[in-house]
Amino acid sequence: MWKPTACILCECNCGLEVELGGEDGRHLVKLRGDKRHPSSLGYACEKPHRLDHYQHGRDRLTSPLRRKPDGTFEPIDWDTAIREVAAKLGAIRDTHGGDTIFYYGGGGQGNHLPAAYATATRRALGIRYRSSALAQEKTGEFWISDRMMGSATRADFEHCDVGLFLGKNPWHSHSIPRARVTLKEISQDPARTLIVVDPRRTETAALADIHLAVKPGTDAWLLAALLAILVEDARIDRAFVDAHVAPGELEPVLAALRAVPIAEACKRCGLDEALVRRTAAVLASAKAFASFEDLGVQMNRDSTLVSYLHRLLIVLTGSMGKPGTHFIPTTMVDIGNGESKTTSPVTGSRIVGGLVPCNVIPDEILTDHPKRFRGMIVEATNPAHSLADSKRMREALRSLETLVVIDIAMTETAQLAHYVLPASTQFEKAEATFFNFDFPRNYFHLRRRLFAPTAGTLPEAEIHARIVEALGALTEADLAPYREAAQAGRAQYSMFLLRLLSDPRLGGLAPTILYRTMQLPEELREGAVVFGLVLRAAMSSGPSLARAGFSSSPIEAAHALFDAILAGESGMIFAVDEWSEVLKRIKTPDRKIHVLLPDMLDAFATLLASLPDAPDTAYPFVLTAGERRSFTANTIIRDPEWRKKDAGGALRINPSDAAALGLAVGERARLTTKRDSVIVSVEISDTMQPGHVALPNGLGLGYPTAAGDMTTGIAPNELTSSEDRDPFVGTPWHKHVRARVERVRG
Repeated sequence: MWKPTACILCECNCGLEVELGGEDGRHLVKLRGDKRHPSSLGYACEKPHRLDHYQHGRDRLTSPLRRKPDGTFEPIDWDTAIREVAAKLGAIRDTHGGDTIFYYGGGGQGNHLPAAYATATRRALGIRYRSSALAQEKTGEFWISDRMMGSATRADFEHCDVGLFLGKNPWHSHSIPRARVTLKEISQDPARTLIVVDPRRTETAALADIHLAVKPGTDAWLLAALLAILVEDARIDRAFVDAHVAPGELEPVLAALRAVPIAEACKRCGLDEALVRRTAAVLASAKAFASFEDLGVQMNRDSTLVSYLHRLLIVLTGSMGKPGTHFIPTTMVDIGNGESKTTSPVTGSRIVGGLVPCNVIPDEILTDHPKRFRGMIVEATNPAHSLADSKRMREALRSLETLVVIDIAMTETAQLAHYVLPASTQFEKAEATFFNFDFPRNYFHLRRRLFAPTAGTLPEAEIHARIVEALGALTEADLAPYREAAQAGRAQYSMFLLRLLSDPRLGGLAPTILYRTMQLPEELREGAVVFGLVLRAAMSSGPSLARAGFSSSPIEAAHALFDAILAGESGMIFAVDEWSEVLKRIKTPDRKIHVLLPDMLDAFATLLASLPDAPDTAYPFVLTAGERRSFTANTIIRDPEWRKKDAGGALRINPSDAAALGLAVGERARLTTKRDSVIVSVEISDTMQPGHVALPNGLGLGYPTAAGDMTTGIAPNELTSSEDRDPFVGTPWHKHVRARVERVRG
């Protein structure tokens, strides 16, 4: 039996069709791309074909667990678990304030509905501070985009004539629809140019017309050179700038760019000046220029400055608001909000988009500050493994008064918890993602569950509802009017929900109220919270929804859209936009693009005044701690047998470096950073620059075998340090870790 669903291994969430089978009918026997999916159109890479390893991991949890005084765990029933979790967290709230409880999670690449339901738990406990993986990746880009344009942007690579990938290898990390098809189309078309900025000759770089193989960590120098050449050659799109950039802001920026020593900048990033000038000419001549920055620069030195310079490149070339360039999409949830209005309670770190920087979390816990985090809820994520400086993160997690982990498996973080609450898998509940950025036709996919929940597990929506109720924040008397309204029909129910949003006591509990009172088929039950999102979309994005066929009043449009979402087993188009609207979506107060950011120009001046890096004799290599490869993704597939290639995660090293160290393929080497030292196997590869080495992401997870628990490969964050981070938003420098490599003899 084939059923529609979606991949859960990267942000694209390509539509899949799954053949179910096995003795119990609960195995993902075969998978293929779903041609009916409105974005992926039948495309799928090799990774999702191994998703049964996720569904049937041997470390699945099937009972709530409570830590005993000796550190071991004992199974307990759900009623006991919910009652004790509510009591423990409630006691912290009542004694120290809800702002001393921290929430870390958000659902990962495929399950975003738990984050919506968690808002009710956070409201009931008075939780103010939260974070997620986005805070170690995208917050610099979000912050800059918000200040310059009031919104994050995406790019149309399907119709560009020049495509630039900055610190990104979409052959493996995707992030754009039908990534490999699109890359091949650009590279094979003589009228189009593919440009890749990456120290390594990645699979994408191998397809490129221009590969700018910068020295690791020098991307800001390259962007400075490109921008300076555009200014020197008078190749700025003046018509675009005059129409859309805030008056008086351009000249100070141009003055800063004229100060760039172009030849020196090219030398700093290790590139021939002629190649950089050729690249600038291609960008200036582009009819439609699309670009994408990703973790290669966002987890690297000068990351926020790079995001600023990248945005300048987009603006000064006029690459917004026309096919093949950059756009602001209609989204169901605005996850790219880069507002920064608050700081963290202990370190005073900038909070962007509501997210505390991941690298400061241990500093917010390991202190005697009265507002330190004392309790923590971790949901569908594994910070003990995925965040910088795992040793210190583990120390911080162990010091908490109460740590509650909601997950499907006994992760490294769950092993440190006081309570572990077993969740159903993404295929055992209705689920969705908010990574919907297509343009001009954007889609939403509410996936039906493929199986009933495994015995002993609960969907996160149910877990949060029970916690909220156990805290006494929501009673049957509160729910009764909404149950009656639901029985009276969708129209009356909608009116009740609209009034609910302004209710100071119950408004924040709306996700749980929806879940408890909305009448939906069992295989779609967790999708109840989507109705609230649809109501908001109908109020804020009426024209876009109308062009998609939902053209009645906002309430009627919301009802029709929600019905279409429920019926769209393979996803559906919810918004249709027009290119002429893009520049009208700039959300700065004056509706202009702001290029003059004084703190960024100060950082730029500091960069230009800096001396070249002196040789580091103690740590002569730069380590990329977490490289995406054929069979690495996020870490929700914990079984190492899912990998068909490079199962142990070898250290990639340049042939000249290997020869100098006396290393041969498959031999062992000692890899040392200031934080730790590990033994790794070696892969010699001419895709690496001399002095640059790389380890894959996603390895170093413990997994049960017949011989006992086994760890395959190296956990990169055993080698990283939390203090090595961007000075503006705290994103880690995982892609630029100073390291030493030595041959292991004997």
